[in-house]
Amino acid sequence: MHDWTADRGRIHFPREWLTLDRDAVNRDCAATDRFAFAMACPRPFEQMQFLRGSEELYCDLADPTPEFLGFMRELHAFYCEVLTVWARTDVDALRFMDDWGSQRSLLIAPKLWRELFKPMYRDFVQIAHSHGKKFFMHSDGYIAAIYPDLVEIGVDAVNSQLFCMDAATLAPHAGQITFWGEIDRQHLLPEGTPSDIDRAVRHVHHHLWRDGGCIAQCEFGPAARPENVREVFAAWNELTTLKLHA
Repeated sequence: MHDWTADRGRIHFPREWLTLDRDAVNRDCAATDRFAFAMACPRPFEQMQFLRGSEELYCDLADPTPEFLGFMRELHAFYCEVLTVWARTDVDALRFMDDWGSQRSLLIAPKLWRELFKPMYRDFVQIAHSHGKKFFMHSDGYIAAIYPDLVEIGVDAVNSQLFCMDAATLAPHAGQITFWGEIDRQHLLPEGTPSDIDRAVRHVHHHLWRDGGCIAQCEFGPAARPENVREVFAAWNELTTLKLHA
């Protein structure tokens, strides 16, 4: 294993990120009626993997040293500074991401996630809310185990792979948090038919829509069929128009 003490000296925190042109950001926000995200996206778990490598980081998490925990605090403090700078602009929302799920489970024990990462994310959300901003999160994979925690700390919307978990599994959280997509991009969008897509959208709507609470979204990746992407939004438009005007 590498020594965190030795590695720390090779890491530069890009404090240049803190010198954004707030007036330019505010002009851009004023020039549009669209929902504006901050152009910053903290990702502490992934950033430490980029720096350390996944195997080494998992060892660090299994037996955290004081040096490792000290670096986590430094990284977190820097991300909080970045988010605070953006929260003082006229953007509508802040966001962060970390891919926490495998195809079937969280990548680390939920208990360890709650001990080390949940407090970091809670601070991120509090920065946003204290400045009147919404807070959005992205994570790939099966993250059903931490959905209650995301609700608890006040995340406003989560972009996650609903079809890894099944919308029915997440139904208890409908009305508690906004589901920001998404229709299955692993199989349905590249391999399904428009009829398959229609059924998938209706499944999500049935389990997660509560007079709102879902943002229609899908990832139009290289393998996705254009007709399936069109059907995602056609089906959502039909369902939500009927619901809103019933």
